[in-house]
Amino acid sequence: MKKAAVVTGASSGIGLAISRMLVKNGYEVFGIARDFSKVHKEEQFNMIECDITDTEKITQILKKIMSENELYILINNAGVGYYGLHEELNAAKIKEIVRTNFEAPMILSQLVLRQLKKSKGFIINISSVTALQPSPHGCAYGASKAGLTAFSRSLFDEARKYGVKVVSVHPDMTSTDLYRNADFKEDEDMAAHLEPQEVAQTVEYIINIRDGAVIQEITIKPQFHRIRRK
Repeated sequence: MKKAAVVTGASSGIGLAISRMLVKNGYEVFGIARDFSKVHKEEQFNMIECDITDTEKITQILKKIMSENELYILINNAGVGYYGLHEELNAAKIKEIVRTNFEAPMILSQLVLRQLKKSKGFIINISSVTALQPSPHGCAYGASKAGLTAFSRSLFDEARKYGVKVVSVHPDMTSTDLYRNADFKEDEDMAAHLEPQEVAQTVEYIINIRDGAVIQEITIKPQFHRIRRK
């Protein structure tokens, strides 16, 4: 039986790049996203359409995957961001940020933890550099990612004695759709942003270091710090 991996937000950007990397490394990948209409079918890449904030549906999906496969990796990658002054957000946007970026990863981690203890696998949370510093143009987004990183740290200390590896990845500005709701986007200079494949390469390094060593947290930044106004 092949080792299985679950990747949320797998239809584009970082999640799609990580999914393809895991397939190349021999994993049976179950990608979860709301819409896969723009993704071509690929071997060992099972595309499942689901909103991860639908707790009942995602619970059923994960239980089915785990009943038929040996789950070894959970990648909590799905994320949403709204930027600008905090007073300009509304309650619906704040709830969406918190539920997608923070609540859902905690629920998914709880659902898979017993099986990951048996497989001595990974929970890899794609957080953000905004978890580690003030984010005055995205207070709610930064807070949700800071919560995710804090959760990862505590869960690692709780589960490490069972062989589970819990990792936070902190990418800086990356060329993805995350900034579709912002008044800025990544600078076009390749030295001023990251590509999704570079985050995937980082995850590949994390899962392939020797057993017994754990990269608990890692930050990835471009050489230059620049953004482009829309």
